[in-house]
Amino acid sequence: MSTLQHIDPECENQDADSIETVILPRTGDIGNFEVHRALPSRDRQMIGPFIFWDQMGPGEFLTGQGVDVRPHPHIGLSTVTYLFSGTLDHKDSLGSDMRIKAGDVNLMTAGQGITHSERTGQDIRQTPSDMFGIQSWLALPQKYEETTPDFAHTDKSAMPELEYEGVKARVIMGTLWGQTSPIQSFCDTLYLDVQLEQGGIFEVPDDTEERALYPMGGAVEVNGTRYEPMQMLVLRPRDKIVVKACDAPVHMMVLGGEAADGPRHIWWNFVHSSKDRIEQAKDDWRAGRFDPVQNDEEFIPLPES
Repeated sequence: MSTLQHIDPECENQDADSIETVILPRTGDIGNFEVHRALPSRDRQMIGPFIFWDQMGPGEFLTGQGVDVRPHPHIGLSTVTYLFSGTLDHKDSLGSDMRIKAGDVNLMTAGQGITHSERTGQDIRQTPSDMFGIQSWLALPQKYEETTPDFAHTDKSAMPELEYEGVKARVIMGTLWGQTSPIQSFCDTLYLDVQLEQGGIFEVPDDTEERALYPMGGAVEVNGTRYEPMQMLVLRPRDKIVVKACDAPVHMMVLGGEAADGPRHIWWNFVHSSKDRIEQAKDDWRAGRFDPVQNDEEFIPLPES
């Protein structure tokens, strides 16, 4: 999902220990549905392999309404879609046709090129519905930027769910407390869904090179400083970080991984280490050389700028 244009998150530097930067997401919409974008931002392009971060919703749809992201292309990245509520139907040029539900993960690797669409199912539109989730992009390491496209769906039951002293966590990618997600990535990646009871404490794994927190509900305290939800807290590398739920339960995401092997260029839905490769992708989409999404005739034209 990537139809927001010209959304540039604002950043402000913080003096608090262990917090490098606080990213304030900018808000746009995809057809009466709010999306809050934290990455990429002016001061920080990536956190580990995470180069794009959209909070989708929470939003509600009237009967007959829903999300309609028409077929569009990607290169050089993997998209990770994770829902807290609602559903979304994914179709792509590989022939994949999969409904993602709350707690599930869709991992689509674009590599040398893929086309996909994301829509609310027609059966779901028969009654009012809602949707809330995160869609992120992982920039592929340079040696895998032109890998063969792939799609994998993982049911929530396959991901480790851990609980300890007021903390509940689902391991989406990577390892926590000795439990490893079955979802594979092309580089070291950490992605956790964490819930804290009021006053609960969570120690962020410090064996991951780059890390950030994204609290969505409830204020958190880091090193004695309070941070409200709906902002991304970029952590200092290797620091021991303890997060406390202040005066209410907290729901937050933990993200990160090894630093990228060089800068990336981003244009529309294309991510790559080579500007020339992005220009080629533009020409390929304009000329209709990307494979189409089966049973979805619409498409998003190449932007003018």
